[in-house]
Amino acid sequence: MSITVFISQVIGNPMLMVSSLLTLCVILVNGWTDAPNAIATCVSTRAIAVRKAVIMAAIFNFLGVLVMTSINASVAFTIYNMVDFGGDSHLALIALCAAMAAIVIWATAAWYFGIPTSESHALIAGISGAAVAIQNSFSGINGAEWVKVIYGIFLSTIMGFVLGFVSSKLTVLLFRNLNRSKSERFFSRAQVAGGAAMAFMHGAQDGQKFMAIFLLGAAMANGQADASTFVVPIWLMVLCSAVMGLGTSIGGYRIIKSVGMDMVKLKPYQGFAADFSATICLLLSSLTGIPVSTTHTKTTAIMGVGAARRMSNVNWSVVKELVLTWVFTFPGCCLLGFGMAKLFLMIFA
Repeated sequence: MSITVFISQVIGNPMLMVSSLLTLCVILVNGWTDAPNAIATCVSTRAIAVRKAVIMAAIFNFLGVLVMTSINASVAFTIYNMVDFGGDSHLALIALCAAMAAIVIWATAAWYFGIPTSESHALIAGISGAAVAIQNSFSGINGAEWVKVIYGIFLSTIMGFVLGFVSSKLTVLLFRNLNRSKSERFFSRAQVAGGAAMAFMHGAQDGQKFMAIFLLGAAMANGQADASTFVVPIWLMVLCSAVMGLGTSIGGYRIIKSVGMDMVKLKPYQGFAADFSATICLLLSSLTGIPVSTTHTKTTAIMGVGAARRMSNVNWSVVKELVLTWVFTFPGCCLLGFGMAKLFLMIFA
């Protein structure tokens, strides 16, 4: 779909316009509350200024979307085929809009309290709740694709922590004889590269998820409720990356503070170890088509590097707040998506 064709369809179809705007709002909120995790460590250790880090994140988010979608778009296909909204494309589009509205409400509330939620899991829960609402049963949930999500939760949590712990220990061992001032300079530069790699993988994971929802809305607006294949156009990759970058520049500092400063007081080598660990985990997940949470992966990697030094180095009260938010995201967003879908269907159906 070319951008001119899409614009002409938006002008002629109000529901497509609403769907597209709500999806862009979700992408904006993702940049606002989720993308800052990618650059939290390099900003918190002052390896790079906030404004430069935001620009870097926007550029590498786009590159992540572009490169990984070209190589392997399986994460996008997983999200695209996760639920079945039924055969009525009009009702399905209404339910999808309700799910997007639910995600914006949930994520904005979490941002207000400075808690980095996972928009990946909010997205999955929101569209699942909406699918249950429109089908009045769990038949709209594709169990095979949901299994990948369950795998992703454990993978991003356990693997992030373990890799963070091990890579921090290895970094100390390998660089133990290096002059301290030289090692500080080296890891400050390495952290900038690590932040860029994290932003790249954030685009590879989250960019694909939201583009899949964008294209799902477009298919429904064109009466294709059962469309199962798609092609991601370049203009959509650029648009998603730009909106994510805008979101990060608007409200990212509060999340950066929670993740990069409040949870663990990071040294440059620890920030590098956390970025390296999270990047490896996200790369493996993207190549295997498992949709994981970049928030879970990065924050658990930071916990791992903090615990590698000593357990008391981690602020476990902050960790408790994060974990409780993650636990409540699935049922909370699912119920919110269900309720918003029922409300939207009453108003617009």
